Amino acid sequence: MKFGKVSVEELDQLDLSLPADHPDTRKVLEQQNKSQPKVYAGCAKWGRKEWVGNLYPEGTKEKDFLDHYVKHFNAIELNSTFYGTRKVVAEAWSRKAVEGFKFCPKFFRTISHYKRLKGAEEVTEAFMYIMNSFGDNLGPSFLQLPDNFTPTKFPELEHFVAALPRDYLMAVELRHTGWFTDQTASDELFHMMTENGKSMVITDTAGRRDCVHQRLTSNLAFIRFNGYDLHQSDYTRMDEWVDRIAQWVDTGLENIYFFAHQDDEAHTPATCDYFIKSINKKLNLNIKTPQFIH
Repeated sequence: MKFGKVSVEELDQLDLSLPADHPDTRKVLEQQNKSQPKVYAGCAKWGRKEWVGNLYPEGTKEKDFLDHYVKHFNAIELNSTFYGTRKVVAEAWSRKAVEGFKFCPKFFRTISHYKRLKGAEEVTEAFMYIMNSFGDNLGPSFLQLPDNFTPTKFPELEHFVAALPRDYLMAVELRHTGWFTDQTASDELFHMMTENGKSMVITDTAGRRDCVHQRLTSNLAFIRFNGYDLHQSDYTRMDEWVDRIAQWVDTGLENIYFFAHQDDEAHTPATCDYFIKSINKKLNLNIKTPQFIH
């Protein structure tokens, strides 16, 4: 994920600590019924040749990558659906899933980038119809809007979100700075998402700290973590995330989705492994961890 990327030299000069929570986060979480938290963590892709011989057995074919991925992780950030997919493909993927595994598909780019939410009703229905093939293995879908999708487009976003079924889990990722720096636009956005029971993606990337908004709008946190190929700061940042998630859980957060991104995808499983072991220890959970061959 190149968004917000900085050089390693710049990285060492930045304050990457998590900002304080927005006051509305506590208000939202205190309305929830406290229960055992459900934590899902994984990668953005399962098809990585770099993992053969390290995570996947030697000789594993690409067609079998998902069969092995589900043995190591309990979720996948399914970026490939951004380019479109067919129901028969989603059904084939679903058959490979184990109990409790979650697919978190990205909305079609036709919806987000081509139509920019306007007149997208038919293709959105098609998207949900296809993704419902995952059944109980369907996690939240996420809608990533383009960098130039500004707060002036709030009416389109509000119409789109309000038209979705109330019980359809989804999170929105916004990137234009105006959504976070314009207080009026920000309040309007987050209040609307809260009213509709939908979530806002928190994108943790070094060069765009405004996107680490720490303002939850539902009992579901969707975090996209962009690391630096196991630079020491990756571990420090994940430690902070574990502590913050624990605070949220103590207040009422129930569902956590944490997806790791690295420029060198060879390092992504190790990133997830560190986070999962840390959150297991902190919250006394038993989430599966990757079982490396060496």
